[in-house]
This record gives sequence, C-alpha cells and structure tokens, in this order.
Amino acid sequence: MITKLYNDNPNPRDVRRVADIILDGGIAVLPTDTLYAFACSMEHKRAVETIAQLKGFSLKKAKYSMLCSSLSMVSEFVRPMDKDTFALLKASLPGPYTFVMDANSNVPRNYLNPNKTIGVRVPGNEILRAIVEAVGCPLIGTSVRRIGEETESEYLTDPELIHEAYGSRVDVVVDGGIGEDEPSTVVDCAGGGLEVIRYGKGAIDL
Repeated sequence: MITKLYNDNPNPRDVRRVADIILDGGIAVLPTDTLYAFACSMEHKRAVETIAQLKGFSLKKAKYSMLCSSLSMVSEFVRPMDKDTFALLKASLPGPYTFVMDANSNVPRNYLNPNKTIGVRVPGNEILRAIVEAVGCPLIGTSVRRIGEETESEYLTDPELIHEAYGSRVDVVVDGGIGEDEPSTVVDCAGGGLEVIRYGKGAIDL
C-alpha cells in the first residue's frame, strides 16, 4: 500500500489512516527531512523486531531513533537536560539532527543503547510530525539504508522504488516526494557533554 501526502499540507484523513495502521502494530515507511525511514509505534515490540530484520540489524546490536513530533514530546522520554543541551535542541529542532540522550524509564529497555541512551529526532517534515502526533507517542525508526549493503540512492529517496523493494514487507509506504540521500547530523548529549559523532545534513557549531 502506498499513500501520497504533501508536506506543505498533509491531508488529515490520510494521516489518520496511516496512524491507525501504526497503532495496530503495522510498519510504515515515512519521509523525513533526510532519508526515508522504517517506523512503527514504540508500543509494539514485534514490529520493532521486524524493522531490525528489514534494516539488517542483529537484534542485540540494533540501534534505533525515537521520532518525536516536538521538543515537548522528547522531554517526556529523556532525563532532565542542562541549560546548554536544552538551548541546542531548541535552536536545532525541528531539523535534520539526531541527539543521543540519556533515556528515562518511559523508554522500553530493549530500545536503548548499552549505555541507556537513545537517539531522538524531531524531523523538519510536516508529514512525519503529523503522523507522530496522530499516533500519540514517539515512533521507533531507522533509515531504509540497509546495514552492510551498497544501495543505489534512488532506492533510498524515491518512494515508488522503496515501495517496489519493501511493499510486500511493510504495511504502508507514505509518498512524501523524493527524499534526500544524506543522513542526519548526530550529536552525543549524554552525560552532560556535547560532541558531534557524525556530520550530516544539519549544520552545527558547538
């Protein structure tokens, strides 16, 4: 199933339809402000495990991001931020960044990195944020770029080709237009420090 949505004005009825699929435990491919992403509700462990298989992760080494609709939603799932970290997130989000944060007890343990952190994103994409808002909780996601494989960029950015590759293994592909073949910038904010661990689409100066 493929559904067309427009970033400047996502149709509420279609957003609701996609959100209901996710709430029922379905897996979606969603546009972000970087690469398209596999995504599901954080409340459906089996769907998260399926995403790990689609990505090519081993379950023990899987690394996910938590896709949120706002900084307010992020704050419900991470430990209290210091002034500098909060200022950085407020200035950067929504945007093409992943911030590695100390998670609180609201994040299920099996989604955490070994040091009890998780990457959080608030992408600058109205479609994704509208779907997260309609679901009512963060989504667990990871880009459609498979681990250890060279993939032609069209299969990472063109929703029609992504549907061709994965349509039989996911419940819905949201066509939000041609995406980008550049990952997010990743900043480690855990433990009170700020360190860029991957430079990507988002400009940053710490």
